[in-house]
Amino acid sequence: MFARLREDIRIVFDRDPAARTFFEVLTTYPGLHAILWHRLSHGLWNLGLKWLARFSSTLARLMTGIEIHPGAKIGRRVFIDHGMGVVVGETAEIGDDCTLYHGVTLGGTSWKKGKRHPTLEAGVIVGAGAKILGPITLGAGAKVGSNAVVVKDVPAGATAIGIPARILDEEQHRAREEVANKLGFSAYAVSSDMNDPMVKAIHGLIDHSANTDQRIAWIVAELKRLGGAGEAGNPDDHFDPASLNKMVD
Repeated sequence: MFARLREDIRIVFDRDPAARTFFEVLTTYPGLHAILWHRLSHGLWNLGLKWLARFSSTLARLMTGIEIHPGAKIGRRVFIDHGMGVVVGETAEIGDDCTLYHGVTLGGTSWKKGKRHPTLEAGVIVGAGAKILGPITLGAGAKVGSNAVVVKDVPAGATAIGIPARILDEEQHRAREEVANKLGFSAYAVSSDMNDPMVKAIHGLIDHSANTDQRIAWIVAELKRLGGAGEAGNPDDHFDPASLNKMVD
């Protein structure tokens, strides 16, 4: 039991740079308290003491602001940061090494009995305010952006953003980040499907710039291959116009 407690506290230090001392984490982190309390409630639930389990989880909600149904299954090294407003439904399953931020809901979309809440596989990260609804599965290492509403499965390692959530094109996102960094700013967390003309214009410019860079790189590479240019990107390079004519032809 104490080894498991040390593991829970150590993971706080790994994921929260604000954590200072063992005693501080043990006494002032509601996310940790909620996880520890849930283990008691879940144990009572599995013993068939349903009312007592629900009463225990209600006390935990009053003390921490985090509502976890005693029937939910939670793995090891799960970290709930800040935690206020987190809701985890009865048939939800959270795998090892997952991280939930405040305001996250693992909810259902049906009144039918049986599996109706999400399953988070190992290493999933869910941003603040995100809603994951229904008996869907988020694959290992998946990420959900803040305030996203996820109602479909998310593949392992993918990132879901927006309302309703869409899977982020990682290759396009990396290209945008590279170009944005060259321009002196980052478009991080600003999705192209946002209903904002300024955002759409910025992404259009970034995509056009990335496409232009790729075309220029290809032209320089072809000129080099034809023996008409030096190192790519060197403004002092000169090339034979005849080489360019051959390439165009």
